[in-house]
Amino acid sequence: MTPAGSAAVASAASPAAVVPLLSAPYDLLSRLVGLWSDGLGWVGDRLGIAMLEYVFMHHAFLVGALIAVMAPLIGTFLVHRQLALIGDALAHTAFAGVAVGLFVNSLLGTGISPYVTAIVVAVIAALAIELIAETTDAYNDVSMAIVLSTGFALGAVLISLNTGGLAVGINQYLFGNLSTVSRENAVLLVVLFAIVSLVVTVTYKQLLYVTFDETAARVAGINVPWYNRLMTTLTALVVVGAMQIMGVILVAAMLVVPVAAAAQLARGFREALLASVVLAQIAVVAGITLSFNYNTTAGGTIVLVAVGVYIVAVLAGKAQSRRAGDEAPERVDGAERATGEATDVGGDDVAGAESTD
Repeated sequence: MTPAGSAAVASAASPAAVVPLLSAPYDLLSRLVGLWSDGLGWVGDRLGIAMLEYVFMHHAFLVGALIAVMAPLIGTFLVHRQLALIGDALAHTAFAGVAVGLFVNSLLGTGISPYVTAIVVAVIAALAIELIAETTDAYNDVSMAIVLSTGFALGAVLISLNTGGLAVGINQYLFGNLSTVSRENAVLLVVLFAIVSLVVTVTYKQLLYVTFDETAARVAGINVPWYNRLMTTLTALVVVGAMQIMGVILVAAMLVVPVAAAAQLARGFREALLASVVLAQIAVVAGITLSFNYNTTAGGTIVLVAVGVYIVAVLAGKAQSRRAGDEAPERVDGAERATGEATDVGGDDVAGAESTD
């Protein structure tokens, strides 16, 4: 990785340039990202850390840290609902969104960021998954397979229509690239992080109730289909955000692997959620550092570190169970813990869910 790599950023125009009304908030967020960058640069100078001399690494660490919160935050709900593979489906449709953005830019020169078109297409795909499942009575995995295939096929066709130009530009989105995380992309990720965190905070009780007992949630008067659509939409936002570093091919791993690792150690939903965020942070920071030092693909390195953390968590969980005299480690995604957590929700949390729905 060289200083020249920091110049290899997306050439698309910033949101503020496209929508003038966004200029003020965009400038504010851009200044905050700049302060973060200045802070890391100061730390790098003081401690002699070479990789912190590069601005793109400042952006990469910021984006990575935010992803390590967003992905487990949504992934914990998905894993408990046995929807772990929805990340793959939405990642492949986000790939189609990137192809749409690159294709439109190549034809019209609009300067729209491919990440913006990826968000639009991924959200549409998320809603399509729920719509197919609701209207055709198909299982969720069937609707996900249909949307995944359609999205990837659309992306492949658009790339083939402009052989060469799009193929070169698409590689960074397939595998992730630290040097392409520009300030504009970092600002976009901050916005996505704020949206996802705020929505989950406001609807936490309802999402938790629907996750553990969908039937009881319906009886309680909660609009289950609406919250299902909300969860898939949030997943789409997380997938597009994580795609900057992880790439389309590996983005779903951050939704699942840290959560699976936390499941080996945690004894409740909230504990698992917090543990998965901590483990994801470890994987991201270590993965980005190794990727820079050994010039490896960022997404692949982060996933390998995350899998290593998972293996350690499994061994630690088994050792913990042996010390407790159990035959097998308890799993947070098992029936007993799910029942216990649902029971907790069934009190004050459910009352709050009903009153706020």
